[in-house]
Amino acid sequence: DDPLRPALSSRKSKNTLIMGRRPARCYRYQKNKPYIKSRYCRGVPESKIRIFDVGAKKAAVDLFPFVAHLVCDEKQQISSEALEACRIAINKHLVKNIGKDNYHIRVKAHPFHVLRANKMLSCAGADRLSSGMRHSYGKPIGVAARVDIGQILISVRSKDANEATVIEAIRRGKFKFAGRQKILKSLKWGFTKYPREKYVEMRRAGELSADGNIVKVHTRRGPLAKSALYLAGQE
Repeated sequence: DDPLRPALSSRKSKNTLIMGRRPARCYRYQKNKPYIKSRYCRGVPESKIRIFDVGAKKAAVDLFPFVAHLVCDEKQQISSEALEACRIAINKHLVKNIGKDNYHIRVKAHPFHVLRANKMLSCAGADRLSSGMRHSYGKPIGVAARVDIGQILISVRSKDANEATVIEAIRRGKFKFAGRQKILKSLKWGFTKYPREKYVEMRRAGELSADGNIVKVHTRRGPLAKSALYLAGQE
């Protein structure tokens, strides 16, 4: 019998310190396969980012023609904490400078990949209690988004007059991420898929109609009684 065994067991209950959260640099690169929450991977902590649309998200599509994107320039992983920090930084700058009703932020990267850590004891006598690299498959400690080169992370739409403020807000949010990102001005109208000139033409022709913050496309298919183009005298 070891005379130190009772002392160690009592010390373990009082002074055991599980290692703190690892820095994000440990999980920056995509090294393994995607590992998502499932019935086999349980007990995953909630994502820190819960809100993906901020600002005037119900603003009509015609109101905010200008769009800027934060585009990733590296194949990496971005933690949910970093996404939330970026969203808050962009939102704060825009609220202060142009008001909460003059922009719409949309976070497009979603954190589904589960991060694991093999938790180690760091108390006195931990080497006697811990099992080293035996059974070293880690427990879930958080989630991250797996992103690729050229993937849009965050988009912001607003009025043309607010262009400089939006770009500055995205520049401030960019510092919350590791790696390199680029800020790009979109040639499209709002969050639609149509270039500005084409969008204006199609709206005038009646082929598109505003439907909340997106557009509805009127095609030449289906019964004439339901065709918006036919009823408007276009056909």
